[in-house]
Parts: sequence; C-alpha cells; structure tokens
Amino acid sequence: MPKGSNQKFKLYRLAQIMQERTDEDHYITMSEIMSGLLEYDVTADRKSIYNDLRDLSVFGIEVEGEAVGNRYHYHVVNRPFELPELKLLVDAIQSSKFITEKKSNALIKKLETLVSKYDAQKLQRQVYVSGRIKTMNESIYYTVDAIHHAISENKKIRFQYFQWNVKKEMELKHNGAWYCISPWGLSWDDENYYMIGYDSDAGMIKHYRVDKMLHIKISEESREGKEHFKKLDMADYAKKSFGMFGGKEQTVKLLVNNNLAGVIIDRFGKNVMMIPADEAHVTVNVDVHVSRQFLGWIFSLGEDIQIVGPDEVVEQMRAEAERLVQQYRLEEK
Repeated sequence: MPKGSNQKFKLYRLAQIMQERTDEDHYITMSEIMSGLLEYDVTADRKSIYNDLRDLSVFGIEVEGEAVGNRYHYHVVNRPFELPELKLLVDAIQSSKFITEKKSNALIKKLETLVSKYDAQKLQRQVYVSGRIKTMNESIYYTVDAIHHAISENKKIRFQYFQWNVKKEMELKHNGAWYCISPWGLSWDDENYYMIGYDSDAGMIKHYRVDKMLHIKISEESREGKEHFKKLDMADYAKKSFGMFGGKEQTVKLLVNNNLAGVIIDRFGKNVMMIPADEAHVTVNVDVHVSRQFLGWIFSLGEDIQIVGPDEVVEQMRAEAERLVQQYRLEEK
C-alpha cells in the first residue's frame, strides 16, 4: 500500500476521527477508520491501526472495541467531560453578562470540540446567545488575567474607569484619572464580574466592575491592605452588597412573613437565624451594606417584610418611601 503524504500526522488524525465520530451511542468500523484516514491523505494497514488505537490511551483517549456480527465496532469511552457537564458550562457562558456575545460563541465552539459531532449538535441546541444583554468590552478577558497576575505577584494595578453616557459612548470617570488599587480578589455577582481591592488613598475596601476597567497596568508597588482582607470573607462581602452597591454596613432587623422564609434563605444562606415573632412572622437579623438597592429589594417583597431596626435604617426607608410618593404624585388638573 503506497503511503500518503501526511503519514507523520497518522496518530493525530486517528485521535481526531475517533473523538469526532464516535461516542457511547455511535461506533465506527475498521474500514470506516481507514477511509477516514484517507480523507487526510494518511494510509495504514489494519495491524498498524490496532496498535495505534492502543497507543491512544497514552494520550488519555480510551478506545473500546465491540464485536458486532463478524466485525468489530470501535468508539471512545471516558471523555474528560460528560455531556451534562458541558451543557452546564454552556449555560453559564451564555448567561454571563460580562462575556461578550462574540467571545461566548467562540468559547462554546471550543467546548464542542470536547465531544463527538453528534453531541456537539446537542450543545448547539442549547445556545441562544443572540440578543442577550452582553458586555461590549472585549478586553475583559485580558483584564481578568492581568488582575490574577497582579495578585499572584503581590502588586498593585493602575487603570482607568468608565461609564456609559446618554450618547452610548464610553466616558472616563474623574476626567480620565488613573486609579491605583491593591487587588485582592474577584467576585461574580448579579451576572457581573467585580474586582475587590484596597484603595490606599481612601483607606478602605472598594469594588469595581471589571468590564468597565480600561488600560490596566501592573504597578511596581507592592499591594497594601492585607490586614483588612485577613478579616474579609469574599463571599460574605458579596452577599452583604446588594448588586455590589456600596453602603454603610449595618445589622438590620427584619420582620418577615413565614411565606418568605425561602427568599431569606436564598439571599442570606441557611445559617441565618429566624426567631418566631408570632404564628405568622419571624424576626431576622442580617448584616448588609444599606443602600438604595437594599431598600429597593425590601420594597419589591411588599407587605410581607418590614424593617424594624435600627431606627436609622427605618428612617432611611421612610425617606425613600416619601421620595417615591413625591416622584410619582399625580398633579392636580
């Protein structure tokens, strides 16, 4: 048998054929393997292919043969990812606001290469990215990488921060001033990615939307704020910040109807203490950053929840309610 021009790629092409064309439900015969190799201008006899199929296990590709009549059928078993696992990853990517539509499609396309062409079609049916609200900042992936690098090197970062104006244009905050922050972690909250760091000038912990950070540079200065972050639970910080909006951290006492128990647990976790107030209500003490977003969350739950302390927060709620009444007051005609 004359050899093809791409013999040096024989094992690679064999691996490609087995991974693309077989899975738990789809098999391939020896004749089909040989035909597949010929498509790549690679020739091989049966004996060498048997040896090559065994050699694929060195690369973590396990091939199993099964007798069907007087022929053997072959397929790949034990892939690194199961189809349900990849579907979860696809769902996470397509629902992530901080990943652009272009990058979402590219990442999902890469995930499809981890399964056969048949299972790849099942992943494609999961993809409904077009039209989703997505970030428009393509540089976010490099920003995240730079933040991780700065953390590992114990360095501060410098960047500019922007907001969108009514003309849908990027507008640098503080007239384009450079922020110099010690990064300590990343948090994913309410479909957005945030960098949590220490602002030495302000002497406090702050967070920034990663997709709104521009021109990030790693500084030569060592990070500061270690003593603050030793006491900080990142997950707890995100839980206390509604929509990651800042505010004074306070312990707020809530009177909650029993039917909202699930809502409270979903938001604050199963360790939250619920103390019976009467047959229909419980009181709950929660640590939160009190902001308009937190008050808005309380408003959204209606009459089944009420802030009962401290007085300062009760007064904030009254003032916010009055502001809304004034804002939506019907003018006399």
